[in-house]
Amino acid sequence: MWIILGLFAIAATVLNLFLYFSGKNHTLAMALGLSFTALTMCAEYSLVSQWVKAGDWSALEDVVPGMEKALWVLVIVSILLNTAPMIVGRGKK
Repeated sequence: MWIILGLFAIAATVLNLFLYFSGKNHTLAMALGLSFTALTMCAEYSLVSQWVKAGDWSALEDVVPGMEKALWVLVIVSILLNTAPMIVGRGKK
């Protein structure tokens, strides 16, 4: 599920940037990009929760340390890309 939500987050972010550069209203795409990013994080947390409930400690030890760093980077990039048009647009006015 997290993969699908992540792909939607990427698509919404690309749409946000496309709409901004074409001069159209991009606020809905920005909200969708950030919302799908949040839903992706929730789905990822649910996956880790399932591993804990199942006692799959090897999966947790193998995946979570690397995943934690990647998720931090990806969320920060998502926030910056989705809010950049809004911040740049204020600077132009």
